[in-house]
Amino acid sequence: MLPKFSSRAFLAPMAGVSDPALRLQCKRMGAGLVVTEFTNIHSIIAKEKQFKENMKTIQEFIEFSEQERPISVQLFGSDLVALEKAATIVEPYFDIIDYNMGCPAPHITQQMAGGALLQETNLTQQIFQTLVSAVKKPVTLKIRSGVTDASKFLFREIAGIAEDEGIKMITLHPRTVSQGYSGNADWQLIKELKEISGIPIVGNGDISTPEDAKTMLDETNCDYVMIGRGAMGNPFLFEQINDYLKTNSYKEYSFKDRLDSFFDYLHLTIQYKIKFSNIKSQAMRFTKGMRGGSKLRSKITFSKNLEELEKIMNEAYFIS
Repeated sequence: MLPKFSSRAFLAPMAGVSDPALRLQCKRMGAGLVVTEFTNIHSIIAKEKQFKENMKTIQEFIEFSEQERPISVQLFGSDLVALEKAATIVEPYFDIIDYNMGCPAPHITQQMAGGALLQETNLTQQIFQTLVSAVKKPVTLKIRSGVTDASKFLFREIAGIAEDEGIKMITLHPRTVSQGYSGNADWQLIKELKEISGIPIVGNGDISTPEDAKTMLDETNCDYVMIGRGAMGNPFLFEQINDYLKTNSYKEYSFKDRLDSFFDYLHLTIQYKIKFSNIKSQAMRFTKGMRGGSKLRSKITFSKNLEELEKIMNEAYFIS
């Protein structure tokens, strides 16, 4: 069974973004579920072998903290033998195993993974069977609507197969693979998926305000919403959504609050092996929309270490 979620707003898995420090921040701000960055099944197997020799666990590779629970690990890759092995390696550590069939990046789709799998119904069925029989933890799925505009309804068949094979929840990002992140997410497709499904449906795409989240829930009748880019540099969004759904009002946060939040993020990164380039990117996201933000971002780009970055972000207090 799926774990109990404390709210209807989830944090999406985003490569280079949803690191353990940001996930923990979002969790503290009221995210009902957080998901790791997607991870290659072959990397999990290789790392586990290496860690075993050094008496370490896979947690050295996919870092997380107990405060993030319930936490989902997202896997990608379509080699069935490797998939089964990777799933059993991560199962003891995570509450949910999520499978990625939505990534539009060419370096992922070219290896018959991510969104490319939407066209491969037989392989998809085998993937779901393999995962569900390999683990006792609930298996969930993240998909896009289709590959191209001509095939934007592929999600219907895939969702049916997923439900038949024991997948417990589906997140739909209603854009096609070829769309990437351009154009608008077609929320009508989420509504359609909810109508034909007997399992919980999570709506994802174009949620950047509490009002967006409520509109998606009201218009599509989906069970949960998943926020990706809208939560970048803005972990407050989860608290705002939760408050808005309960009381129809929410607290506004200033840019100084955003800066404070970045320093909170920076403090959390000390516990993890997060690349400095990723931390710089997060700093840029926290300055989005700030007066003088573009000058600030150009300084951030040239920072060489955490001390320099901290100094630049401290200066931001005087221009915000």
